Amino acid sequence: MSSASWHARIHCGPEVGAGFLISPRQVMTCAHVVRDAPATTVTVVFPHAEGLGELTAAVVADGGWGGRATDPGDLAVLELERAVPIAPAQFAPPGDAYGDPPRKLLVYGFPVHYDEGAIAEYRTTGEQRIADEWVQLEAWNGHGQPLAPGFSGAAAVLADSGRVVGMVSAAAGDPGVRNGRMLPAPVMARHWSGLGELIPTPGGLERAEKQTLRRLVAAAERGGVACGAERLFRESVDPVTGPPVPPGGFASLWAAVWYLCWEVGDPRCVARFAGRLADFVDDPETRQALQRWRVRHAGPEAAPRRGTPSAPWSPIVVDIERSGAGRQQVLVEVAAYRDGRRWVVGSRSLPRSKVRPYVLERVDEAFDELPPGARVLIAFMLPREWLNEPVAHWRRGKDDPSPLGCLYPLVVVDRERRHRGGLRHGLERKWERLDDRDRAELYRVECGSGEDQGRLTVKLWEDGEMVGFTAPPKSARMKRLFSAGLNGSVPVMLWPRTGCDAGHDDGEDCSGTAFLDALTEYLADLAPSELPSHIRTLRKTVYLSADPEQHWAKDLTLLWEDPRCFPETPGHARSPVG
Repeated sequence: MSSASWHARIHCGPEVGAGFLISPRQVMTCAHVVRDAPATTVTVVFPHAEGLGELTAAVVADGGWGGRATDPGDLAVLELERAVPIAPAQFAPPGDAYGDPPRKLLVYGFPVHYDEGAIAEYRTTGEQRIADEWVQLEAWNGHGQPLAPGFSGAAAVLADSGRVVGMVSAAAGDPGVRNGRMLPAPVMARHWSGLGELIPTPGGLERAEKQTLRRLVAAAERGGVACGAERLFRESVDPVTGPPVPPGGFASLWAAVWYLCWEVGDPRCVARFAGRLADFVDDPETRQALQRWRVRHAGPEAAPRRGTPSAPWSPIVVDIERSGAGRQQVLVEVAAYRDGRRWVVGSRSLPRSKVRPYVLERVDEAFDELPPGARVLIAFMLPREWLNEPVAHWRRGKDDPSPLGCLYPLVVVDRERRHRGGLRHGLERKWERLDDRDRAELYRVECGSGEDQGRLTVKLWEDGEMVGFTAPPKSARMKRLFSAGLNGSVPVMLWPRTGCDAGHDDGEDCSGTAFLDALTEYLADLAPSELPSHIRTLRKTVYLSADPEQHWAKDLTLLWEDPRCFPETPGHARSPVG
């Protein structure tokens, strides 16, 4: 504490307290010191700065203090009538306040008869917080200056560096008891967001970076964000090893960001928060700025844990479900799977007409979550009435007409059986058999088939590994046959988006039969586990052919599901209706 210039004495009516300069025009103190403002004038004096005199100040922010000694948020930010030529206080990393042996703290206050100030020596009792708000202070030794009226709002600084670790908020009240309470810097930042950018945090985020993010988060909140801070937090931390949402949740989006900065300390989690928040921001400028912030701070991905086998695919999953808010409204979530865990890129309730552009944009962003060289698989998890949606033919962008299914392996998955344990178990059982084989027999559901749904389900339950249909699930009969394949835990199903299921006499030409013939020949020597890659190559061949419309596979759809590629994760964190 070689320089005491930034220490301030504060007067508000009969109340005298301390404070400290945090910017050329802002002073931090306790809310109870200035409780009578604005009815009573607040004046600030810097006793060890020459020529400044007495300055008036106004309370411009507070921590929401309720007025009682046990109420949280006992802090206030004062704005001086003018900027002062004093270097503001500097903060230490919050963990520096604690140690073994204890760190000596110096507190500069203004007790009665000491207008020039007095110094008290203290230390923290421990890192444990009282009511998650205060850290207890105890005297460094049995004599010396005790905490007394006039010390409230004083900075607690490290004796060896002069950097601030907290603010004195209360004394014991009994002159014979030499202890008190301190608001540690992280708690102060929780109550007033402007402080967060001044406090060093683990992970190396610089002040300017946190300042930019705070400004963007504030802009997002002003525009309205249809997602709670708790959900964004959950989707930003590791779903297995990450910390839970603290009791009581978060009072604001920035409170969640600050918790990630200090309590979690991984800049990649903060970057994911920025990216997830961008998904719920309508203002293009703010949204793009949040995305740029995320990209700058995402950092290198962690290497797979030792002993964890590499998955053959790195899926990007597009999960679409009914929202409950009307037939044309759906909840869309895009996520990337890495090391067996799901990292959500975007989630939003949308009218059906806006699903395609939203999905394509989020899929592009999902690639940032995959490790370099990953084998990408794009999987659309769809309600059964969406299974025939031409997702493989979706153009990649406004200026890029290339079909998505020609560029990447792309499959559809039945969303309903993803959430039925018996059907998942059946799929896993069949893939255990298929792992040791380089081909599978195609079961053909012929044009006009009159097979009973129940009998077909039982037949496919035991041996059905790959099923081909002559037409999509549009007619009532085809829907029943498709349900038999899905309920029979068939891992691979293929069909044309258009086709024939009318039934024909022997010898009569049928486009559906011709499709199955060509499909049977094509699949004869292909391993089921590699079908997504093979079908992507086939789609590319069709697209580049001289006459794509005449090719038998022009609108081929592949339903392919290996549950091991898509580990089960918790459901959506909020009601899709909400």
